[in-house]
Amino acid sequence: MATQTSSIRSRGMELLMEYQQTPTVQLRNKLVRLNAGLVRKIAHRVSHQCSEPYEDLEQIGYIGLIRAIERFNPSQGCAFSSFAVPYIRGEMLHFLRDRGTTVKIPRRWQDLQKEAQKIQAKLMRELGRAPSDAETATALGVSLKEWREARMAHKNRLPLSLDATVCQQTDSTITLGDTLPDAHYQVMQALEEDRQQIQWALNQLESKTRTAIEFVFFKGLSRKEVADQIGVSPMTVTRRIQRGIEDMIASIQPQSLQTDP
Repeated sequence: MATQTSSIRSRGMELLMEYQQTPTVQLRNKLVRLNAGLVRKIAHRVSHQCSEPYEDLEQIGYIGLIRAIERFNPSQGCAFSSFAVPYIRGEMLHFLRDRGTTVKIPRRWQDLQKEAQKIQAKLMRELGRAPSDAETATALGVSLKEWREARMAHKNRLPLSLDATVCQQTDSTITLGDTLPDAHYQVMQALEEDRQQIQWALNQLESKTRTAIEFVFFKGLSRKEVADQIGVSPMTVTRRIQRGIEDMIASIQPQSLQTDP
């Protein structure tokens, strides 16, 4: 099983590298099919945290997967699954947010709901059980479709508290607030992409130039301290840093042009 999984990952990375060089719809579709299990896994998890159908969440998740495929850079050394999860989950959460607005119920449906309460009570006495949707619709003189729409609108008429429970698990409770997208999600995602690009560009530099940049910008050392560390003059450190930054910018810019929509 481990060998099979490794083979699938290797094939996926080959396709991603090929897609980066020559993007085609056929290659993208292959990658979507290869990673469909990741979308299904996330959709299954999210569907237990909300009332939206699993099928709808799965379809939305594929949009996030496609965006991840378009923006992924295999040369950055990041696993595609780790890169894709925020895109897939983010699309689903945005979908839930957009669906979460307060429902404005038409006057006709409000009147229909009031009438239905009386009719359902009468039918329950006559039938000895709760009436079906079809029986209620017939008694109201409306179509089954309209009755179900009116009933659903009435059910969703009031906004819920963010602390309202939407899923009760063995060891925890998931609230409505837990299903909403993190306000900082997109910012953090962009920062992670930037970090990966910078790390990749840094790795392309000559060893002493990379060390000089890391010591100055990551560890906060002065140029003189760095000069003592790597055995060159402070002026040489300054020149190495300046040249290294220019090389990093030059290597990152072509990637940005490829990944920007």
